[in-house]
Amino acid sequence: MTGPGEDDLDLDVLEELEAWAGDDGGEEDEAATDGDDDIGGAPGTSPGPRPSSGGALVLVGTPIGNLGDLSPRAVAALSGADVVYCEDTRHSRKLLTHSGIVGASLRSLHEHNETDRIDEVIARVGGGATVVLVSDAGMPGVSDPGSRLVAAVAAAGLTVSVVPGPSAVLAALVTSGLPTDRFCFEGFLPRSGRERKERLAAVAAEPRTTVLFEAPGRLAATLGDLAAVAGTDRPVAVARELTKLHEELWRGTAGEAAAWAGAAPVRGEVVVVVGGSPTEEVEVADDALLAALGLRLAGGERTRGAVDAVAAEFGVGRRRVYQLALSVRDAGGPSGST
Repeated sequence: MTGPGEDDLDLDVLEELEAWAGDDGGEEDEAATDGDDDIGGAPGTSPGPRPSSGGALVLVGTPIGNLGDLSPRAVAALSGADVVYCEDTRHSRKLLTHSGIVGASLRSLHEHNETDRIDEVIARVGGGATVVLVSDAGMPGVSDPGSRLVAAVAAAGLTVSVVPGPSAVLAALVTSGLPTDRFCFEGFLPRSGRERKERLAAVAAEPRTTVLFEAPGRLAATLGDLAAVAGTDRPVAVARELTKLHEELWRGTAGEAAAWAGAAPVRGEVVVVVGGSPTEEVEVADDALLAALGLRLAGGERTRGAVDAVAAEFGVGRRRVYQLALSVRDAGGPSGST
């Protein structure tokens, strides 16, 4: 089966790939000589196209379970890099080999040596090199190494760019069935002690949807703790093995989730999504809302704007204020255009 021809590709994608190729796309990469972490390819192999701009740190998203999720732009960035920094050189070598990339120079950058690598990366980028940073899965810097490096490179006035890719956080959020308009990410909760109790209490009180990671062996305990502090009826979704063959999405309440996770061992990568704390509407008399509405409408405000302002001012639902605005209009009171 033949692949797509040039006419089948989006023109913007073609232009972007051409930009990555630059004028020096045929040059060969220098041999890796940076120490034991460098893994060179076969002599004389080309690393692929290089970007035409100056040095840059490029964050590249990698698959969280399905190799088919590595984008063409990610492959182009990895091919064109002077050096790729990664959590595990063996893991990343397999990814590059799968994508047909040979001869790439790999350097390790993980939680134990990120700080030590900062000056090295800044020197490379400052010298005009294109440095790619990847994690074992997902986006670098999200519960993975990278955030300290990015801050340092940016503080040095150097270019930081990104090739977006798969994210377990967003994948779990959008499939959870819980509100996605406002959310926060908690990463891994502390395992024990006062800090864990404080973080659990913060999650329980958080009005936004919360996404967090958890190890499968601690999932049942964490869900039980969440049920205890947030209430057994708090909505929860558990995503397991996202994008993989045995992907599973469980939805229910915190109490049900704790029982489900405790009934049998849970395996694989896990993401927990917790519904926000329900907000209680403040007790405000209709007369107060009507008076505030009347003042705004009499002043020439549009009905929609007046409703939004009064609802926010008194901390009540917009629907309730809108119904009151309709009653004012029907009664022949001041009205504004909608």
